[in-house]
Amino acid sequence: MPMPSPTPSTPATSLAPSPAESLRHQVLAALAQHRIATTNQLRRMLRPDGTRQLLSRVLNKLRSNGFVDFTVLPDAGRSRTNAWYLTHEGARLTRDLPVLRGRPPYPITSTTAASLKTPHTLAAVRAHLAFAEDARRLGHEHGPWDWTPEVSHSIGEGERVVADALMYYTVAESEHRRKLRAFVEIDRSTMSSERLAVKLIEYARLFQHEAQPVGRRKPAGTGPAWLRWYPVFPRVLFVLTGASRTRLENRMSDLQAMVAHHPLVAALASEVRLGAAVLEDLEQHGPAQPVWVPLTGGKPRPWTEL
Repeated sequence: MPMPSPTPSTPATSLAPSPAESLRHQVLAALAQHRIATTNQLRRMLRPDGTRQLLSRVLNKLRSNGFVDFTVLPDAGRSRTNAWYLTHEGARLTRDLPVLRGRPPYPITSTTAASLKTPHTLAAVRAHLAFAEDARRLGHEHGPWDWTPEVSHSIGEGERVVADALMYYTVAESEHRRKLRAFVEIDRSTMSSERLAVKLIEYARLFQHEAQPVGRRKPAGTGPAWLRWYPVFPRVLFVLTGASRTRLENRMSDLQAMVAHHPLVAALASEVRLGAAVLEDLEQHGPAQPVWVPLTGGKPRPWTEL
């Protein structure tokens, strides 16, 4: 069960981390931010023009110092792949890093705990890297600290909606800059299609939820609670993987059916951009290509044009 995240903070947006910064510190910060990542994912995230050997040297040194550890991914017939995570000592070391200020560390206490979290977490990192590499190619802005996992918000009645990730992305077009935000849901086809679609109801409740001050009468005209953190409500993007193309398309159809038939979700869809795409399509073509299915219906399009 994901822990509630702190109030989302303004991201430190950048195209890529500065090579002038210590790679050792960047690796620790990236693992604190993203929870788990492979050596190659960290290279693509932090040093896209660097070598795997460079990252391996840093990771092995951090492991010898007791700050990181790894679990080996099951991958029969192929070379060994390590998925890295922070130890308790590594989490303590990163607690006060500026890019992580206000975000609690999520230490993983054993390789068993790491193996349970690894498949979903690595799928989320794959999605982030698809956006980050697209941003570098297009001259947009989306770096490692612009993707915050497990962001939680109250939706009333003691319940919360927990997004797999909150993404910040800046589109730079000539002299114009558009700052976009999105809640990202990673679906590995491990839950029923109905349970996946119910997530839309949770976002619809967040869209309408107004905070109730404790012990005081609610002020008039305070507006929805999400305005505390976002100037506009973030898009909601579903990234699907882990099944055949037909099954993934059926899951997208079920998401569209929820939009069409549930009044709260229909109200959300009238104000907020909602879309779904296949993770492998994002990796092969890029998120800026017309690979996103609008949940309100219509032809696939880029995520910025939902």
